[in-house]
Amino acid sequence: MSFLKSIPPIPWTEVDTVLLDMDGTLLDLHYDNYFWLEYLPEQWAQAHGIEITTARQRLIERYAELQGTLDWYCLDYWSRSLELDIVALKQEVQDRIKVHPGVVEFLEQLNEAGKRAVLVTNAHPQSLQLKMERTQLASYFDRTVSSHTIGVAKENGRFWTQFQELESFNRDRTLLIDDSLEVLKSAATYGIQYLLLPLQPDSRKEARRESSFPSLLGFDEIMPVQRSRIAR
Repeated sequence: MSFLKSIPPIPWTEVDTVLLDMDGTLLDLHYDNYFWLEYLPEQWAQAHGIEITTARQRLIERYAELQGTLDWYCLDYWSRSLELDIVALKQEVQDRIKVHPGVVEFLEQLNEAGKRAVLVTNAHPQSLQLKMERTQLASYFDRTVSSHTIGVAKENGRFWTQFQELESFNRDRTLLIDDSLEVLKSAATYGIQYLLLPLQPDSRKEARRESSFPSLLGFDEIMPVQRSRIAR
């Protein structure tokens, strides 16, 4: 049975590297949920003369088939498959891209504390570029890595082996924050010591109530300069 797992405050003196997911972790997942579940089905239905409810159901089925694979996150794949300019469509609703509360202060404190901050995302490079331009967060990271440059999604254990070749880090002194349970499972198997699951990736949906991983409700709970209050 799953449960919310509490942990002691993060021992920041024992953490050198912080790996951060983007969508649902640093950024509000509402933008992506709205785009993939509402806006894209509407545009696809209009372009190809399909009922919106039918288009949405077909897309949801295809998402399920590809979930956890690189194609799921690949804008080029969906552009070819749906015969739509996905990048242009994402730009049309970019006003919905929002940074979660406390993220900027958290990143500032990581920099001030001398921690290496690395953005590690499954987002397609063009999506990553759009969101960094919109949020102006890029300057806070020592490095930004998209799984598309590695060739395998973070859910796949092979990702971490190949990522280690790009970004040399000590697994025992690394913290990963990611809103995907499957990503956290693959990272745990690889041996990353500190793992945290954000409980409310989408601000317009209820927070998760269960998790087998240590969880947090907001970044104010884990600021490097104050005691963490991990969600219980």
